Amino acid sequence: PVKARTNFNETAFFYPNLKTDVDGNTVISFIAPEALTQWKFMALAHTQDLRIGMLSETAVTQKDLMVFPNAPRFLREGDQLFFSAKISSLADKILNGTATLELLDATNMKPIDALFNNTNTKKTFTTQSKQSTAVEWQITVPENIQAVVYRITAEAGNFSDGEEIILPVLSNRMLVTETMPLPIKGKQVKSFTFDNLKNSGNSATLKNHQLTLEFTANPAWYAVQAIPYMMENPYDCSEQIFSRFYANSLAAHLVNTKPIIKKVFNAWKIGSPEAFLSNLEKNQELKSVVLQETPWLLEGKNESESKKRIALFFDLNKMNNEQQIALQKLEEIQYQNGSFPWFKGMYENRYITQYILEGLGHLDHLGVTKIREDDAVQRITSKAISYCDEQLVKDLKEIKRNSKNYLTENHIGYHHIHYLYARSFFKDVAVNGDVKEAIDYFTEQEASNWLSQNLYMQAMASITLNRSNRVTIANDILKSLKERSILKEEMGMYWKDFNGGFYWQEAPIEQQAIMIEAFDEVGKDLVSVNELKVWLLKQKQTQNWKTTKATAEACYALLLRGNDWLEETTHPEISIGDQKIIFGKGTDTPKEKYVQSELGTGYFKTFWNWEQVESNMANITIASESQSAAYGAIYWQYFEDLDKITVSNTPLKMVKKLYKEITTEAGLQLVAIDPSTSLKLGDKIKVRIELIVDRNMEYIHLKDMRAAGLEPLTTISQTKYQNGVSYYESMKDASANFFFDYLPRGTYVFEYPLYVNMKGVFSNGITTAQCMYAPEFSAHSEGIKLSLK
Repeated sequence: PVKARTNFNETAFFYPNLKTDVDGNTVISFIAPEALTQWKFMALAHTQDLRIGMLSETAVTQKDLMVFPNAPRFLREGDQLFFSAKISSLADKILNGTATLELLDATNMKPIDALFNNTNTKKTFTTQSKQSTAVEWQITVPENIQAVVYRITAEAGNFSDGEEIILPVLSNRMLVTETMPLPIKGKQVKSFTFDNLKNSGNSATLKNHQLTLEFTANPAWYAVQAIPYMMENPYDCSEQIFSRFYANSLAAHLVNTKPIIKKVFNAWKIGSPEAFLSNLEKNQELKSVVLQETPWLLEGKNESESKKRIALFFDLNKMNNEQQIALQKLEEIQYQNGSFPWFKGMYENRYITQYILEGLGHLDHLGVTKIREDDAVQRITSKAISYCDEQLVKDLKEIKRNSKNYLTENHIGYHHIHYLYARSFFKDVAVNGDVKEAIDYFTEQEASNWLSQNLYMQAMASITLNRSNRVTIANDILKSLKERSILKEEMGMYWKDFNGGFYWQEAPIEQQAIMIEAFDEVGKDLVSVNELKVWLLKQKQTQNWKTTKATAEACYALLLRGNDWLEETTHPEISIGDQKIIFGKGTDTPKEKYVQSELGTGYFKTFWNWEQVESNMANITIASESQSAAYGAIYWQYFEDLDKITVSNTPLKMVKKLYKEITTEAGLQLVAIDPSTSLKLGDKIKVRIELIVDRNMEYIHLKDMRAAGLEPLTTISQTKYQNGVSYYESMKDASANFFFDYLPRGTYVFEYPLYVNMKGVFSNGITTAQCMYAPEFSAHSEGIKLSLK
């Protein structure tokens, strides 16, 4: 059989094993990667007395018969495409041969040509001497294939070549997740009905993906489970780099200080770490696409795989290594003046800098990370403190310059209160005269004007004033907060204006976390702390608190403030439809579902695959014999076709259009693309996205999905400036991503070019815009189908 090329490394790495021939010429031998291309060879030679010589040459890897597939970066379910390849000959004669396309399931390497309608796998070809020809196969991408290996081979007489590469297959459906929390008090029986699941049979296009039930008698386990999420975000912005450092530091602290967690993880960790990885996780070249575009594919197939993945994260050696990597990246992205940008190359960001300083203060306050003993952490902290001090001094000078009555007027803002809170963790760091004057001024402003602030700022001010020995005013603030709170049996303690907003000081999860800290540290009110934790846990949707920042604050508040909730409890009695949950080992039946709960925590998570999900599972009954409250949730996931998704707008509004660029006598013109527009190979397409913002917003992520038959002209991620705003543009294999740290009210138009790379019918997906730190505010465009001829 023809051997297909599989090694496409971009660098030919080898050790300098040098040999000389009889004439003294040095012979260098190494194995080159199998890409058919031109390489740059560079060498440096030196003698013992440091005389040097350099060499730079080019080398070409080629064969007499070569196959060059024109493959997309990914495939999407439902796409119909012409998979083409160029066959080149360097032979001195005409070659007549056969080209073959084989398609294999990447998870088990079994042939799946029939699923792709690849019925005519062999194509004959003829190439003239030193010329090329093209062959193509028409295929249709099926559903339920995670990744496919294509193997294209060609042979003509004694000449042959082939190429084998793996491609991710993305779903043409949007994964929709609906959740229902399952709270229950001690010694209680409750019934729940999941109405949307009950009525799911009314939709002809809806297809079930999975039903998930997770439950624990210990609500704090949600926070333990959520910590690895902070490590999985793919974007290297300052806040999320710090979240990785924060997550590993927090996890190591928990393992070392809470024996029950360590006991659970030791019980989980059976076998080698490599056994915990799925086949897709082992293919790092796929991870960036598959994790970001179809993250549900890497969910554990059963309870044990899910447990092992979390346990692997909490391995002490792995945590220490990840912690050092994140710390190095954090130091690299910090500017010389001590500030941090949101993304590298952007302007310095005062809030992000203070947020990182606040997080370092949390870790130091808890004894998690001794920042004064680690040189790198100490450098980062010192520079950040210096920057924040300098900004506060500048603010006071500006206030003095513009106001004669600055001592009596209200001049304190959100960033001043945030600074005082973050700085209060570092009382031992000396301040000079200007900094001390600024701190004293804004502390007095905080004490005098706290009523004009929102709930988040009031709780933060209470903590800061308490640490500044202003105990009376700190307790007055706390008393006022409690009087305005709402207390409900299921929801716990919360405030009615916790509706969120577009700014960091309006984020509801972070607001509740600071409330827990205030009632714990200032009021020492453990009853209220526990009720506050109930509300925080109720906000947890699926497997995270929506953002890395919210997750970090929630974990800090739940695990390290107030009473320790990590206690063993008895198992509840749970029924899902006609099935009863049985704790222990056994074979599932239509009447019984067996689950294994974690040692010490009582936590379990179980799944029903799409073919097992029925509408009567919407009826859930739970009976608890435990003295303490128990919490859980059921998650129903289903798919809808991307092409059937309609426009959705919130305060963010979006219009997306595609244009074909044509050349006329008047110059270049853009023609709007509709179903009748003829598009052919090589055509240039302009993507135009109109984003309408009806108020000032912060930290917006805009993601534009792309058809598999289109290729971007620009692939380098970079900071850009357009329409009066600065943003970071990141091109991925299946989408284009734009990050805005601030968008004032207005209308913005963004464009970028693509070109047609393949023939076929492709789904172009949708475009989504979302406030990353207030994700409930989002918008998306309608789905688009493209016919490329």
